[in-house]
Amino acid sequence: MSVMEWVDERLDLTAVRHFVAEKGVPVHAQKVWYYLGGMTLFLFGVQIFTGILLLLYYRPSSAEAYESVQFIVTQVQFGWLIRNIHSWSANLLIGLAFAHFFSVFFLKSYRKPRELTWVTGALLLFLMLGFGFSGYLLPWNELSFFATKVGTGIAGAVPIVGHFTLRLLRGGDDVTGATLSRFYGLHVAILPALTTALVAAHLLFVQQQGMSVPISVEQRLEPGERLPQMKFFPNYILRDVLAWYVVIAVLAALAAFYPWELGTKADPFAVVPPGIRPEWYFLATFHTLKMIPSHILGFEGERIGVVGFGLVAAFLVFVPFLDRRALRGQRSPAFTAIAVLGLVYFITFTIVGHFAK
Repeated sequence: MSVMEWVDERLDLTAVRHFVAEKGVPVHAQKVWYYLGGMTLFLFGVQIFTGILLLLYYRPSSAEAYESVQFIVTQVQFGWLIRNIHSWSANLLIGLAFAHFFSVFFLKSYRKPRELTWVTGALLLFLMLGFGFSGYLLPWNELSFFATKVGTGIAGAVPIVGHFTLRLLRGGDDVTGATLSRFYGLHVAILPALTTALVAAHLLFVQQQGMSVPISVEQRLEPGERLPQMKFFPNYILRDVLAWYVVIAVLAALAAFYPWELGTKADPFAVVPPGIRPEWYFLATFHTLKMIPSHILGFEGERIGVVGFGLVAAFLVFVPFLDRRALRGQRSPAFTAIAVLGLVYFITFTIVGHFAK
């Protein structure tokens, strides 16, 4: 008896075999945009695998965190490679998540009946940013220490709950070893649990609703006409795997030729070094807040900026319910313009923030 027959007798995989044999995807899904989600999911798996390996040696305390990472990089066999892959895959993951987000926005793939698919996807993007923010402090080096101090200070500018949020994140009024412990718990326990649940829900919704059809393609269909389909397995999945190979090649090249620097150990009593800035995915927000005047109409400028970004985040989550034209299957140039402006703003301010002194 084969292994599959043994398992089939106990679990009855008839439904699974039927799903694999019958599932198809529209031919238009061969466009590169439709593989961004799978590539993002693949990098999330890389993050889990490499993160578990790093946890075997990492020590989450201000006295030992830096030394443990240093030990991983210099003493553990292939430790340098695992850390570089973990760091670079985190950046590629967030980059692809943004690309996937904007591609879905432009294609209006959030329209009925895929509203919940969009909502879970938007929340997953925010969780990826949370992973980046919490993981940045864990090496306990000078750059991450002061960048975290600035980042948590921005969270403290939230009206009403700002001071509570700041103390909750820092474990006190300042960034200390308690902050490191909290970020560690957030990074390896709380965020992974939330992300796993949301990924499962997101994949379920994608499976239930299938891949979206662009409005332009949908409008060309005759009543009752269906798009040509190709088999999900093996045709589509093989193309997805080829995209993963491209990601692996890019990731391996970055990890080998551009190692992620460790820097110097954090010293809470040191003077803030010049040029402290967050990772690239927070640069647009950071630079915008720096440009806002200290006071606007009697209110703190930073607080107004934080509220503004909060409203933008809420808008992005509820886009499917606000874009009424897309819900009716019509083009919505206003929301396309919003997406274009958002993309231009994000790219421009990220570049300007990177070179700003």
